[in-house]
Amino acid sequence: MLICCVFLRFRMVSIPEYYEGKNVLLTGATGFLGKVLLEKLLRSCPKVNLVYVLVRQKAGQTPQERVEEVISGKLFDRLRDENPDFREKIIAISSELTQPILALSEEDKEIIIDSTNIIFHCAATVRFNENLRDAVQLNVIATRQLILLAQQMKNLEVFTHVSTAYAYCNRKHIDEVVYPPPVDPKKLIDSLEWMDDGLVNDITPKLIGDRPNTYIYTKALAEYVVQQEGAKLNVAIVRPSIVGASWKEPFPGWIDNFNGPSGLFIAAGKGILRTMRASNNALADLVPVDVVVNMSLAAAWYSGINRPKNIMVYNCTTGSTNPFHWGEVEYHVISTFKRNPLEQAFRRPNVNLTSNHLLYQYWIAVSHKAPAFLYDIYLRMTGRSPR
Repeated sequence: MLICCVFLRFRMVSIPEYYEGKNVLLTGATGFLGKVLLEKLLRSCPKVNLVYVLVRQKAGQTPQERVEEVISGKLFDRLRDENPDFREKIIAISSELTQPILALSEEDKEIIIDSTNIIFHCAATVRFNENLRDAVQLNVIATRQLILLAQQMKNLEVFTHVSTAYAYCNRKHIDEVVYPPPVDPKKLIDSLEWMDDGLVNDITPKLIGDRPNTYIYTKALAEYVVQQEGAKLNVAIVRPSIVGASWKEPFPGWIDNFNGPSGLFIAAGKGILRTMRASNNALADLVPVDVVVNMSLAAAWYSGINRPKNIMVYNCTTGSTNPFHWGEVEYHVISTFKRNPLEQAFRRPNVNLTSNHLLYQYWIAVSHKAPAFLYDIYLRMTGRSPR
């Protein structure tokens, strides 16, 4: 009987109903994923009470100005049409995530502690070549600071942490669990305090080991911090793979940066990128940003309703379920740009993927270096600066 009652309660409370009247704290709202999550939350859960957006001052812009710039973009056109008063629900709060207590004012801290119900932690540095010190600051220490604040919140129902499916890319099989870290995050943080930059750079390759970059390394550490220091919290972790343009919402194809695959696609469409060292049969685990956002909102809803005993981890990937390979990506990118060529294309699009090192070096010389060298000579001869 008890099981039936719980099941009925779970079935009756929809996602929009769960968020009704709730106060949500969001980090990373000026980033790619955070923008889409903010828009989707306000549009699909219109009765959400308030969304506290933690934003730092940057390039002379106040947090309020930065948020206003975000919500004035095309991404929010649909929301503006459906709910013109949505701005009233967004509260921009000045914060620096790497600082103690997130550099919040006493007034803001009190408001957040008293009224936050749900946290979405999307903020992170996604630069693969970030130096280790900065990557730890932004991905590990910032997460720890937010967890410490969350522990003080009086009405917190769920803490949702956005990680990456590649946090454990050194493993052949990745279950939906948090694995032990390669090093104790606390010891690493303490060590980085006294190390100079030269020493940090020297030991980075040894520390990250068989992980390819500091981004993946620090995201794995962050998951462990969430698990250990957030042990008394109701936690959900979402691990997206390569996040790409929107599939459906708020409209197909929205993207606002050249990071990740979008930069490669544009370079290929412009005729600048002609070859890549890659296997045609390798899995291109591309996931639309709106799919990741939908999973994040649903994950928080599920944990908030069911209060599971253990951390819920979600691998938001295509994997072997709906595989898409780089050879298919190559075909679709080239055929699309041939039908719909980009303006001011350098050359006709034509990308060649190869896993052979010698063949790759040949195509680099023929397709990249030689044309660039000849074009620079032409620019110099016509009195212009080489590119």
